[in-house]
Amino acid sequence: MVLGAAALMTVATVAGCAGSTSASSSDLQFVTDKSWDFEKFSAVSKDDIDVSLDPAYYADQNAFQAFIKQSFRSNKAPGLFTWHTGSSLEDLVSEGLVAETTDIWEKAVADGNISESVKDLYTIDGKQYCTPISVDDWVMYYDKRTFSELGLEVPTTWDEMTAVADTLVDAGIAPFWNSGGNPWAFVWFQILTAGTDVELYNDLMSGDAKFTDPEVVEVMNVWLDMKEKGYFSDPGSKTPGETQIKDQEVAMIPFGTWYASTLDTVGLESGTDWGVFPIPNVNPDQEVTPVAIETAPACVPEKSAQRELGLEYSEWWMGTEAQTAWSEQQGNLPFNPNATAATEEFQKIGEEYTDPKYTFYLRYYEAAPAPILTSSLDEFTGFMTNPGDPMPYLEGIQKVADEYWSEH
Repeated sequence: MVLGAAALMTVATVAGCAGSTSASSSDLQFVTDKSWDFEKFSAVSKDDIDVSLDPAYYADQNAFQAFIKQSFRSNKAPGLFTWHTGSSLEDLVSEGLVAETTDIWEKAVADGNISESVKDLYTIDGKQYCTPISVDDWVMYYDKRTFSELGLEVPTTWDEMTAVADTLVDAGIAPFWNSGGNPWAFVWFQILTAGTDVELYNDLMSGDAKFTDPEVVEVMNVWLDMKEKGYFSDPGSKTPGETQIKDQEVAMIPFGTWYASTLDTVGLESGTDWGVFPIPNVNPDQEVTPVAIETAPACVPEKSAQRELGLEYSEWWMGTEAQTAWSEQQGNLPFNPNATAATEEFQKIGEEYTDPKYTFYLRYYEAAPAPILTSSLDEFTGFMTNPGDPMPYLEGIQKVADEYWSEH
């Protein structure tokens, strides 16, 4: 089931049953904001460790976060839930709301099941919290059918990509998907800023640069120019990006490797219907090509009645068998190097990303402190729906950033 704000009480009732006598002791209550098929994956864990997931899905991000925080206050938290790294996780840790997973991480790293660099994303004050479901690099998905029909080549530079976009506009196809609101309004700001100057991007995330700086204004003007050229889909559309690309209404979608499974849900096949390529630098003089990285944590509430079961499942999910099964189901790259990748497209891109010319940075949604993220999503949505002078929107974000950094 997919749940929105109206279903809040229904989910609260489900999560409130965690550890009750009405549920099997091997049924792990799991609340998620992801649309992935956890019931299917649950069959793998049932066979391997005799634990099944009992998932409740949230489609609305704001309602999901409200429910999770409410469940902590009511001491009726699920045994496992999805969340985000960065400031969102730091906030929960600071309140003692999630279980520590340091022992799990130490064993996983020692066994060669995950890298230290990923561990760093889950480290707060020298300890680890939560564990990854997936670790995904960002790529540009493209519609191979449309590219073939129009005789388009996969671009390797920004100029080549905008030339492709011009051809698509002439053909009546939106070159790029974009969306306003929570959570996706940040996407093109992230791409354009990091692709212009990844250090500028990192400085914005740390408060060492201001959103009103001239370099950031110039990034926004690039975005505005692309908007005025008709490069983007309707940011207010309620039609999912995967449906738009299936119907050949849009040709390219920037996302993490997790999005492969979403394309599968509309019948698009990897290598036949869609492919991927690295997102080129906006600034050709930038010596490295930045690649956004995101990770989907699964967290165990500290006071959950299913705390130990949740930790057991978390440890299993990082293992070779679980990651191989997850990759086979989702079609993405497993973070465990001992696991087997199921998708040839991602095997190729994974090899490409080992080139030292690529550098990796944390996705905006996790990298931006929570108040700044909230303001950004609102202001970027306003910019997309009412494009014009970017400064008022940037001033709105910077006002919140000034308040935040004055206290941190």
